[in-house]
Amino acid sequence: MAKTSQHPAGERNPLLPSSAADSASPPPYLDPHPADSYAVLLVPVRFRRRLRRGGRCVGPCLAALFLLALAGFLLWPADPDVSLARLRLAHVSVAARPAVAVTISAALKVRVRNPDFFALDYSRLDVDIGYRGARLGRVTSGGGRVRARAVSYVDADLQLDGIRVVKDAIYLLEDLARGSVPFDAVVEVAGHLHLFLLSVPVKGRISCVVHVNPHNQTIVHQDCYPE
Repeated sequence: MAKTSQHPAGERNPLLPSSAADSASPPPYLDPHPADSYAVLLVPVRFRRRLRRGGRCVGPCLAALFLLALAGFLLWPADPDVSLARLRLAHVSVAARPAVAVTISAALKVRVRNPDFFALDYSRLDVDIGYRGARLGRVTSGGGRVRARAVSYVDADLQLDGIRVVKDAIYLLEDLARGSVPFDAVVEVAGHLHLFLLSVPVKGRISCVVHVNPHNQTIVHQDCYPE
């Protein structure tokens, strides 16, 4: 009679097939994922979206600043340009006795240009006549209006009768002997620009040196420059 051996409880018989649970799990000493199969992938963080947003903001800001600077440059009040368009000498004489005196009669045409985008209202136009820095007399013309970026001409008549020259009498007689007497002419225009609700004062000024020959009543040379 054959002997049968009994195995203790919990011990698997090697002759019997293994169960499904035992076959599903690998042996404890086998690693299904070796250490060499692990890999770490570092993905860089990209800020393209933020940079694009920042670039989109910089462009409009620069354009707005440029337009603001351009508007300020165009709208900023500028002084009117003043020039002596014509000087017609009617009479000039220098008397040596009993005292050195000058008599001048002339007609001036002054050109006033308004470079601004707003109308210019000037209150007066002054013309000063002098000799070697000393003023001999002044003529004042009435006010007027110059449209935006327009040109206006103002007439002024100068009349000086027997103005005595005391300080530079000797130099005046020497210039008279040479046939060329230099007179100083300063033309000034003062007014206001109406910038929306503001009234901005502006002033234009030009200085001229006019050499006159009293013997033949002519203008020898004149030189003007703005101030």
